[in-house]
Amino acid sequence: MKALLVGADKLGNIPNTLMNYGVQDYIHWDGRKKKMRSLDIPAEVGMVVVFYDFIEHNITKIIKEKAKQKDIPCIFSKRSISDIAVQMEKCTNCNLCKN
Repeated sequence: MKALLVGADKLGNIPNTLMNYGVQDYIHWDGRKKKMRSLDIPAEVGMVVVFYDFIEHNITKIIKEKAKQKDIPCIFSKRSISDIAVQMEKCTNCNLCKN
C-alpha cells in the first residue's frame, strides 16, 4: 500500500517502521506551508498518517476531512517510532485499508 505522510521535516526511520505494517511506498508532505491546504490526496494513496506535532494546525483538520470524504484510513501520531507502532496496531484490525 502507498501512504501519504503529512508532517515532520525529516522522516528518519519512520518509513522502515511503516513497512512492517504493509506500507511499501509513501508520499511525504512536510505540512508546514499554507499552500498545502489546497492539495488533494493522490488517488493511489491507501492510508494517511498525520504527524500532529510537526504540522501547520489547520492542515490537520483539512487532511482529516479529505481522507474521510475519500474513505481512506487516517491515523494521527507523534513523530516517534513507538507512537507510530501503537497507532498502526490500533489500525491493523479496522478493515478499512484497501490493500
